[in-house]
This record gives sequence, structure tokens and C-alpha cells, in this order.
Amino acid sequence: METIGHYIGGAHVAGTSGRTADVFNPATGEVQAKVALANEAEMAKAVEIAQAAQPAWAAKNPQVRARVMMKMVSLLHRDMDKLAEALSREHGKTLPDAKGDVIRGLEVVEYCIGAPQLLKGEFTDGAGPGIDMYSMKQALGVTAGITPFNFPAMIPMWMFAPAIVCGNAFILKPSERDPSVPMMLAELMEEAGCPPGIIQVVNGDKEAVDAILDHEVIQSVGFVGSTPIAEYIYGRGCSNGKRVQCFGGAKNHMIIMPDADMDQAADALIGAGFGAAGERCMAISVAVPVGDETADRLIEKLTPRVEALKIGPYTSGDDVDFGPVVTAAAKQNILGLVETGVKDGANLVVDGRDFSLQGYEDGFFVGACLFDNVTTDMDIYKKEIFGPVLSTVRAQSYEEAIGMAMDHEYGNGTAIFTRDGDTARDFANRINVGMVGVNVPIPVPLAYHTFGGWKKSAFGDLNQHGPDAFKFYTRTKTVTSRWPSGTKEGADFSIPTME
Repeated sequence: METIGHYIGGAHVAGTSGRTADVFNPATGEVQAKVALANEAEMAKAVEIAQAAQPAWAAKNPQVRARVMMKMVSLLHRDMDKLAEALSREHGKTLPDAKGDVIRGLEVVEYCIGAPQLLKGEFTDGAGPGIDMYSMKQALGVTAGITPFNFPAMIPMWMFAPAIVCGNAFILKPSERDPSVPMMLAELMEEAGCPPGIIQVVNGDKEAVDAILDHEVIQSVGFVGSTPIAEYIYGRGCSNGKRVQCFGGAKNHMIIMPDADMDQAADALIGAGFGAAGERCMAISVAVPVGDETADRLIEKLTPRVEALKIGPYTSGDDVDFGPVVTAAAKQNILGLVETGVKDGANLVVDGRDFSLQGYEDGFFVGACLFDNVTTDMDIYKKEIFGPVLSTVRAQSYEEAIGMAMDHEYGNGTAIFTRDGDTARDFANRINVGMVGVNVPIPVPLAYHTFGGWKKSAFGDLNQHGPDAFKFYTRTKTVTSRWPSGTKEGADFSIPTME
């Protein structure tokens, strides 16, 4: 049985708390490793090492730090297959999906190569008599990130790459469900030239999280996960004086107008609703066709596509659409919500509850489910299912459809499929959701823009990656300087002003 410890001070170290968690193979249901769960003392040791290493790293020329990111891109390409296999083995997603997970993180690392430009301050010559003013963007110090199971490569890189290139040290507390890839990424960062202690991985559960939130040396915390935990981390972190950004749950609507290309819309819904077994915060989980005729055509297109989805372990290669969900508990939660939908009167058009895969009967597989005639008062509409379940809510007008997305408590992503530019423009301008797709089902911005939802999908005033990341991981210091020309006598008790 493999035992996974921590990565502290540039080395793999065993856990000392005496507590561990099981790491499963989701396809078989078997325990394949034990991961150590850190206590407060172990976290404090990691912080101590990070605090000692950070000043010298921050003193490096930004170009030197950027070259580490350049090398990291090369190493990620070199080890892509190895990273994807480890990711799939612990998470369950298909190999192409696992590679996509790595690539979307790699793109943020690529963006960070531009740090020398992004970290430039401002300068005003002659702001007053003999006075110059300039600003500097300086590192925070020791920063931390708490990342989820569903993107064990991408989201850690979204956090640690900008944090480190800005001159910070970074402590990563990944999900204990799939900890191997974050450990591998830390090793690659050091191979790329990152000094020991600048990136550290401390595995753990709530005890480790609270140790991060309460440690006075840690200056900022990033989090991605469920909304209740996001609210907890945001509140506790902010009350301890930290800079905090938290990204929570989602219930993403896709509106299908009567003029939409129905084949295009159906294909988009299949990929966005069932890819990664629905375990992503940008999954489309609610289809909103406008008009009963549109809904009937959509269901007619969707049904055979959902029934034809191929489900299996990642070892089946590219001939699989999605794999198992991450744990037995996740499977039971999904099936429970599907049962609730049936009891509440929704029409289960495609029923995947009894799905079983020969040879993998103990795996955490859930068959694809398609609901029609879902209403907004049902739990399957209100709650984030985080599984391969697509709900169809029929709207009788565009206004009713857009109102559903606007009234929902979550505001992560949304999309509209239409051929009408005026409708699309109105939707993009009015919708109170952070990321919008127009004939694009999963509107995840590229690395040089920012990622973030609205409402109860996000807490904090800055988004992830893009320019916002460089704002989040630095503080601005403004310097006012005067070099008098000639000797001046007497003190000046007033603020210098322009003449």
C-alpha cells in the first residue's frame, strides 16, 4: 500500500500526525493509497520554511522568475502522459480529459512568463516641485491555496504559478482524494529552478485548512470548492486579516432559442453536461429551451445522444466519453438527487441509475441521466448535483428563460444558443453571471483573461488568473521622492502641492 506524505522543504516527508485518508481508484472502488493528513504543527513547519526562503526569491529579477515558468512549460509537455495517467488513476476522468486538465493549467504558466511586463509599476516625473512619484508591485510573502478534487492539476497551477512568479512562497493544500499530481507538480517546479521551500504541498483535511486560515504569517488564501466551505474560508480568513478569494458552487444554465441550430445545441449540451461525469463547476446542468416546440425538438435530439454515451475506466483509452465519479459518497449523493427528482414529478427521459459495468461492479460509476419537465422549485434544479445529470426546464419566453438564470443563487457560467445577434447581445449585457457563452457551451476564459463567477459562486473582489492574479498576489507601494536642487533652510509642515 502506497503512503503519500507531504512535500516540504524540497523533499518528500512522511506525515507525523498519525492520521491518514484513503485514496481510491474510482473505477474499481479499491483503496490504492493512504495519504497523510497534516496537523497544525506540520503546517507551521511548512510555513516556517516558506517564510525563510521567500525574501531571497522575491529579490530575484522578475525575468529570472519568469524563466522558471518557461522551463516549467517545457517540463509539463515532457511529462504530460505521466501526469495524465496519475490524474486519471485517482480522479477517474478519461485520459484526454486529464490532459486537458493539465493543459489549461499549463496555459496559465505560459501567461506568467510575461511577469516582467505585468509587474511593472507606474512613474510620474515632476509631480510637484522637484517631486517624483512611482509605484511598485511587491510580493505579499507566504501565500496559500486550497484546491478541489475535480481539477488536481489545473487549479493548483492557476494559483501557484502567478503567486510564485510574483515573488511569493506558496503552500498548497490539495484535495486528499487525489493528491499525487499536486506533489508531482511541486517536484517539476523545483526541477524548473524554483528554490526549495518556495512551493510546498501539505496534504490534509479541515485541520490543515484551519491551520492555514489562522496562521499569522500566511498573507493570502485562494480556494475553489463548494459554496458553504467557500463562505467559511472567506469569513474566517478575512477575519484573520488575510486577502482571500473563494470560488464556490454553480448551476449553469444554457438557453436554447427557437432559431438555434438544434444539432449544434444538442452536441454542446452532451459535452458540457456529461463531460468529466459532470464533476466541474462550469458544467451545464440546466438546459432551458424556449417554447414547447423547441423543447420537444431538443429532447428528441438529446435522448439518443445521451443513451449512446460510453462510460468506462480511463484504461479504455480514448474510446470512453466519461468515467466514474470520485467517491462512493459522491455516487450516492447523485443517485439520491435523481430519486428526489423522480419523486418530485420530473420526467426521467434517460435513466442511468442502474448502470453497471462488467468487471467494475464496485466502481463509482453513474449512468447518464436526462430529465425533462423540471421546475424551478425542485431540488434537482436548485442544488448543484456535480454528476452526469442534465435537467431540462421549459420556458415559454426569452424573458422567462433569462429570468431563471438571473434569479438562481449561483452565477458562475451561462450560455445562449441562437442565430440572432440582438438576442445574444441583450443576453450578454443583462445576465448577472460572471462568464457568458454565445453559442459556446463552457465559457471558460483563456489564461490572459480572468475566471470568476458572481453571486454565491464567488467571494472576493478579484478573479483567478489573467491580470487579476497579479493584483491578488502583490501589494502596491507608492513612493513620493524629492531631491532638492540646492540647500533649503527650515522645515516644511505642509504637504507639497503643485504651483
